Amino acid sequence: MPVQNSSPTIWCRRLILPGVIVLLVTAVVVVVVLAVINPEQKTTTGTLRWKGKGTTPNLKEVILGRCYNYITIVNPELSSKDCHNIWMRLLSAFMYKHPCSMREEDYYPLMNMARHSIPCNKSLFWSKTNNLVHRYTKANHDFITLEDTLLGYIADDITWCGSSDLGINYNSCPKRNECESNPSSMYWKMASKMFAEAACGTVQVMLNGSIDNGAFRNDSIFGSVEILNLNPDKVSAVQVWLMHDIEGPQSESCTGQSIQMLKSILENRKINVTCKENYRPVQLLQCASNPNHATCRLCPYVTQ
Repeated sequence: MPVQNSSPTIWCRRLILPGVIVLLVTAVVVVVVLAVINPEQKTTTGTLRWKGKGTTPNLKEVILGRCYNYITIVNPELSSKDCHNIWMRLLSAFMYKHPCSMREEDYYPLMNMARHSIPCNKSLFWSKTNNLVHRYTKANHDFITLEDTLLGYIADDITWCGSSDLGINYNSCPKRNECESNPSSMYWKMASKMFAEAACGTVQVMLNGSIDNGAFRNDSIFGSVEILNLNPDKVSAVQVWLMHDIEGPQSESCTGQSIQMLKSILENRKINVTCKENYRPVQLLQCASNPNHATCRLCPYVTQ
């Protein structure tokens, strides 16, 4: 009779081991699927993890510093603004709140406290021309962008969001494609609406004619918020400055499809529209970085 090579214990191990492996593999698959379905992952501290940058470090000091600089140096006419209360209104708008649950009314107290009038004929809107438009307003103080107002100045290029457990999330904040009702997107939407409502006289907009998907887009802040909140009783005309990159393509002209769409929207709202390609004062600013380009010569058609 042959000798038995396997005891009952060995047979049990042979049966249990494959089962354990199957359970482990299943657990890993479930975790991965849940991570894909539910992006609201948590860190070891319990705060939500998002794809965007976390709250700007030393946010209080940054906001207060910018606010005091604005009301004392940039625009002393607003010296009566209370920077400490402005900071407290901002903090109370998002602290301890889920960063995808922001509402317009959360920012009402802050917006009402920090708002101020804009001189007629000075409002300058923009889309996809961030660097160029602000180089221009720094060189020419005749025009004001949203970022040149108190609300824009204190919040430009910084991030903030709340955390239900820690109050403020310094690790990450949601991007717009994760949720539109995040603190930064809602803030800029409200500030943009207020900036448009304050505009009067003739206003300007600087658009990028070198991008492929159209100089004017309905889904941009300018297209979805600002032009819809221009008051036809206060705004008589919109001047479009369609700028092309010095070295870049001229993807769209003033007769292009998206510019015609913009004109149609504004004219239906009883606002006159004109368009000028490569507004010369702005183009000369572009030429500061590329003075030898043919476009930048005083007589561009003269060859050397």
